[in-house]
Amino acid sequence: MATEDQKTTTAGRVDRTLETRSLRGEESAAGTTHIADGVVAKVAGIAAREVAGVHALGGGGARAFGAIRDAVNATDLTQGVKVEVGDTQAAADLTIVVEYPARIQEVAGQVRAAVAGAIARVTGLEVVEVNIDVNDVHIPGEDDGNDDESESRVS
Repeated sequence: MATEDQKTTTAGRVDRTLETRSLRGEESAAGTTHIADGVVAKVAGIAAREVAGVHALGGGGARAFGAIRDAVNATDLTQGVKVEVGDTQAAADLTIVVEYPARIQEVAGQVRAAVAGAIARVTGLEVVEVNIDVNDVHIPGEDDGNDDESESRVS
């Protein structure tokens, strides 16, 4: 018959006992959580794309590759987003294209607020900085296939 000391064994970081006990909402287990940079970048990219006045994220080359990825259903939600993630804090840098005639400063402020709020809400990290680089202004009809100059004006 096992003694009381033999019923409880300790291995590594976990105390193992024969009795099982479930964790309730008020109890917590020890451990750490690491959130990958890609996770935070994806959250930031999704939040930025939802802001009215944002046409796209990323610079010209990134958008060209993004169009190819979109065509094969492999959209990169982190395009135009760079993040730094620490244990408790995150910072983000975004490159955006703004729709004309939206007010650039207002769109940038709304993107900053949306990204900071989404990162804080989804990951629990403190957002220390969100930098916005407005790379271009998109003019409606500029690249949507409605090229009026290609049509003849003379019948």
